[in-house]
Amino acid sequence: MSLLSPSFDMPAMGDYAYDWALVDVETSGLVARRDRVLSVAVITIGPDGEQTGEFSTLLDPGCDPGPVEVHGLTAERLRGAPTFDQVAGRIGAMLQDRVLVAHNAQFDYDFLAHEFARARMWLPVSQRLCTLALNRQVDPPTDDMKLGTLAAHYGVPQQRAHDASDDTRVLAGILRASLREAARLDLPLPLVTCPPRAESQFTPKPPKTPCAYRNPGRMAPGGPLRQGMKIAITGETSHARAELAGRAVSAGLNLVGSVSRHTSVLVTNEPASGSAKARRALTEGVPVIDEQTFLRLLADVRPGTAHETTAVKGAPAAELEAERAGSVEPVSTTASAAPAPGAPVPAPRRPKPSAGAAGKPLAGRRVLVLGGAHADAVAARARVVELGGSAAVNLSASVTDVVLLPEGQGDRRMKRITALGLPVHDPHWLASPAAADRNAVALRPWEPHVMPRGGVIDLPMPHGGPAPEWYVTAGWAPRSDCGIDVVAFLLDEDEQVTFDEDFVFYGAPESPAGTVRLLTGGPAEQTIALDLASLPPATRKIVIAAAVDGAATFGTVGAIQIGAAPGSSGAPLARATLDAATTERTMLLAEIYRRGPVWRLRAVGQGYDHGLDALARGYGVTIAD
Repeated sequence: MSLLSPSFDMPAMGDYAYDWALVDVETSGLVARRDRVLSVAVITIGPDGEQTGEFSTLLDPGCDPGPVEVHGLTAERLRGAPTFDQVAGRIGAMLQDRVLVAHNAQFDYDFLAHEFARARMWLPVSQRLCTLALNRQVDPPTDDMKLGTLAAHYGVPQQRAHDASDDTRVLAGILRASLREAARLDLPLPLVTCPPRAESQFTPKPPKTPCAYRNPGRMAPGGPLRQGMKIAITGETSHARAELAGRAVSAGLNLVGSVSRHTSVLVTNEPASGSAKARRALTEGVPVIDEQTFLRLLADVRPGTAHETTAVKGAPAAELEAERAGSVEPVSTTASAAPAPGAPVPAPRRPKPSAGAAGKPLAGRRVLVLGGAHADAVAARARVVELGGSAAVNLSASVTDVVLLPEGQGDRRMKRITALGLPVHDPHWLASPAAADRNAVALRPWEPHVMPRGGVIDLPMPHGGPAPEWYVTAGWAPRSDCGIDVVAFLLDEDEQVTFDEDFVFYGAPESPAGTVRLLTGGPAEQTIALDLASLPPATRKIVIAAAVDGAATFGTVGAIQIGAAPGSSGAPLARATLDAATTERTMLLAEIYRRGPVWRLRAVGQGYDHGLDALARGYGVTIAD
């Protein structure tokens, strides 16, 4: 089998020629640290596109196989199959010195990494390529990015979905077509260095018990403790710290690891010790009590107010039927007034251009702005959105127009833009794009809803059945002079983290309960995955931010694009292009927050000059010196 068609010029491949190991696994669940691999298939392909090896096998996981209705692998069918440790050596030999390729590659990589660790072996992978991330860069005109959808788009026959062997052969065809598109657009491959923060010290800890009560505020002088109060402890204690913590949690108190203006009381036997918590308590005016007083007050903790439990409402049947017919807009939006709640969809799909953009001259257009001073580029992208279009940050198959600002002609992408024959305009075009220009390119039938800075949408939920996991993906123009880290904070009603572990970042890429995860799709793309239905009632908001690593600023990085999609392979239902000003090193990208029975997403785009450590401290995260 040849990965590349005969018409594809191998000498011109350059950076696209690698030794590949295409992998697909079927698993007993979705959590790599807990669930097991049931079957695995590997196809190896050389830089010339020729297949060099193939291996597939069922595996005996030694546990319940999980959702048989998805993968079809019953316990009876798996009985007698080898265990993973019996085939790990052969799989490792096929992966050695090759780029691991998979659709949603972090999923397959994480499962293999955990299986190799259980077998007391090293997973010999130094780089991986995700065909899902690659196609997000290519941006083909498909309704979603599922393996079957891309296979149909690229003309790759699929015989047995969720069969590891067939999925791997389909993956080979999709990789071939995706590489051809990447070469046509001159896109850099989104290769990820492995292991991507998956070392054992970053394995999520068992989830702590969330406090069921709202914070009633600070303890009054001489007053009682109340359930929900945030309690911090510092310094040496007579009783074991674990005992104090256990008794506090059992009484309904919220034991926190840091002191902020929202801390109810600090417990310490050494208030003048000079510890970071004691200094912060003094600065913020937080009450301080000693251990014995704390123990006495624990005997009579007063009742608190429970967090509100919000359930997502399903849509009336008539509304769902109307939405199926296309008469109901699946995403409601506003930049000022609150949108009507709801607007759920029975099955997420690529929406029509929003009603707010209909009739505007750039509705359905995707415009790439090149060159110019930062402020001029920001103004040009804002004008694109004002005219109903979407501002791109990278060249892709969805780009319909290019606006060339001063010095934009020197951009490395211009050579490819010229070869593709894309319409190139000067800045005056944005003053009044002619209606006739709409016929210059073929517009797509479906486009994500374009959100302006400050825009708000309700996240659609299906009527009945499980709520989808939402993926908020941030992407930017690739850079070699600095790195960008995407992070998330899980906040309570005081806009503070409940625990330090509610800060998700590159060093701890998963919240303790696994409800919020950081996924790396490439050097210019990171995703926050959110299981909103499983978040505790105490979590009222998730803030997603980006930070520039080093001395660079967002003035040099440029715009960041965010897209919100239901599921890892879903098409984005909404998209925003965000610009900070010139000197910021951190930027709030988005907020996902509860509003009555629904979750909403707001595109923020607020930058700050300070670094990530100061941003984290503002949300109550303890940062080690």
